[in-house]
Amino acid sequence: MRLKPVCLAFALALLAVPAHAQGLSCGARADVLELLSAAAQSRRAIGLAGRAVMELFAATGSTDWTIAVTLPDGRMCVLAQGTAFDAGHDMFPASGTPLSFRRE
Repeated sequence: MRLKPVCLAFALALLAVPAHAQGLSCGARADVLELLSAAAQSRRAIGLAGRAVMELFAATGSTDWTIAVTLPDGRMCVLAQGTAFDAGHDMFPASGTPLSFRRE
């Protein structure tokens, strides 16, 4: 099942933000958003990581994706980029239905 690796990747990315923010590719949020827009990527998910905001961007016409965080000082840092993005709509249950990690 692909859900466990995705959850693990998000968890690791969120844990890495406070300790390693200086070593990441960071810039003004507007500048990073402009680059993502030029790559035809738009926000697909958002969440909080302490005082930072984590966002997942993905392209509409391809499978490219980017995970970035916006820090309290306004910098936006790219945590990871890749290909083969799949929103997995068929993997998620209807609203209000608990997730099950059992294989069918």
